[in-house]
Amino acid sequence: MYASFEDPDGNSLKLVESDDLSRELDEQRRTIAEKIELERRASQELDFAKQVQARLFPQCLPQLSSLDYAGLCLQARAVGGDYYDFLSSGPQRLGLVLGDISGKGMAAALLMANLQANLRSQYATGWEQPNQLLQSVNRLFYQNTIESAYATLFFADYDDQEHRLRYANCGHYSPFLLRSSGDVERLASTGTVLGLFEKLDCDVEERELAPGDSLVLFTDGVTESYDAQGEEFGEDRLIKTLRQNLSLPTTKLLASIVDDVRAFSVQEQHDDITLIVAKCTA
Repeated sequence: MYASFEDPDGNSLKLVESDDLSRELDEQRRTIAEKIELERRASQELDFAKQVQARLFPQCLPQLSSLDYAGLCLQARAVGGDYYDFLSSGPQRLGLVLGDISGKGMAAALLMANLQANLRSQYATGWEQPNQLLQSVNRLFYQNTIESAYATLFFADYDDQEHRLRYANCGHYSPFLLRSSGDVERLASTGTVLGLFEKLDCDVEERELAPGDSLVLFTDGVTESYDAQGEEFGEDRLIKTLRQNLSLPTTKLLASIVDDVRAFSVQEQHDDITLIVAKCTA
């Protein structure tokens, strides 16, 4: 391939452009175009996955006469592995669930959807026997996930008439039960995590809630958020924030916690921030 032109002095020059160079330039253009298209499709699919996962979180809250409650999840990525849910089996019972799937991103999001489906499908008929319910959920989670996958989970069943909370803590961070007296109880682990073993070993314990008591569930994205010096937000700061804002409605109380965490950890969010607050009002 040849191209002719004249220099400033009027001399005719001939430029030779080889076929190889032309093909190389065409190939580069195609590669760039394909890369742009792949990135566009990946972004589109991720946005769709984000919308789907957002619908997996509670869309409405069953009304109870003695409990004011709310939850939120602020994901560090488009999708994540933190999970919270409110499960209803009638006008006087409520399941409160908060979990953290191992790993991050799309893989964790898929496991989260699997765990949520198992719990929702079995809660309506299994709430009377929470130990058996969790054993069944664990067995399905174990069978349907890869060997290294697991989830920490806090599961509670609340009786609106008796103000009784039955719970199992499967290797999750200990939730806080802030009594109206000012005391703080930590609802420590009662068993192993979900998914690592085919058989779950987990006990169920009970607490009675009195007016003014508040239950706070959280994932490590809250307490392990860190500042520029690497210091973690920690449980003590969380308890301080709770005590300062307990008089607020639950949705505003959640917002105050998030505000304090973000003010403390001003850099990019590194982990999902997930919380449930439930206040006994009867």
